[in-house]
Amino acid sequence: MGLAALALVTLLLSDTAFMVVIVVAVVLALWELAGAFARQNRELILAPAWVGGIGMVVSARFLGLEAVLGALTLTVVAVAVWKLLDGPTIQTIPDITVTTFSLIYVPLLASFVVLILNSPHGVAAVITWIALSVANDLGGWAFGIMWGKHPMAPKISPKKSWEGFAGSLLLSVAVGIGTMIWLGGSWWWGIPMAILTTIAATTGDLVESLIKRDVGLKDMSNLLPGHGGLMDRLDSLLMVAPVVYFILKVAIPW
Repeated sequence: MGLAALALVTLLLSDTAFMVVIVVAVVLALWELAGAFARQNRELILAPAWVGGIGMVVSARFLGLEAVLGALTLTVVAVAVWKLLDGPTIQTIPDITVTTFSLIYVPLLASFVVLILNSPHGVAAVITWIALSVANDLGGWAFGIMWGKHPMAPKISPKKSWEGFAGSLLLSVAVGIGTMIWLGGSWWWGIPMAILTTIAATTGDLVESLIKRDVGLKDMSNLLPGHGGLMDRLDSLLMVAPVVYFILKVAIPW
């Protein structure tokens, strides 16, 4: 929620400040993932990933979704060429795969936040993304603390429960309906938006937990003292962004 608050504050200051936060978050998140994968002797090829990741976010702002996908494709090609120029080894394909996954997981998903900002509702649409992400976290935390007894995926994230998922869903539905009315759309679009964002946020949490478990980490890093790493806070925010973008695009065409 701290990152959501930072995003909201910079968003209200200016679009430029918000874009700077997105770019910095992408750079640091890729760095964290590189450190995590290195524990399993996998190299996230950072130099082209950083350049391509920033390019994807900037493309989202000025050129749109097609340009983002084009930038992703060019970056994957650049990563492959970069690695092959070092000389093919047994690590080549795994390293390219890890880097491609990271490009999709971080800068591609982050680009959808910028695409949301580009919508006719701009700031209000981004606030909707933030509100749904916070609702998922708050609802899951509250219901999980009070009633959580049935683990959702005990081998991946023992603390995540079905009761917490229900809490995330209920609060997200309330927020989804409210924000959809606020944006001038049909209220009922808030229900599928809430359901899909809850599923996406939960998936993001589990994917990040799976990565940490696979590499033997409790937190992605100590970048945020007392709160773990940046990816520990970004996981659900990133996964929610494309869902909000596509739902709003259908529910409130632009």
